Amino acid sequence: MEFYENRSKRPFAVFVWIGKTICNWYRINRTRRILSQMSDEQLKDVGLSRYDV
Repeated sequence: MEFYENRSKRPFAVFVWIGKTICNWYRINRTRRILSQMSDEQLKDVGLSRYDV
């Protein structure tokens, strides 16, 4: 059996998964920060309350 036959098909899948997880976390964190800076009236216009944020 040759070396290339025994290799993993996607050797960097773990790094891709870590990158996507970090990007997702950053997006969620940024959204929470923006929503927490909004006033109660602005949150009501969006359909959220301070409790939801």
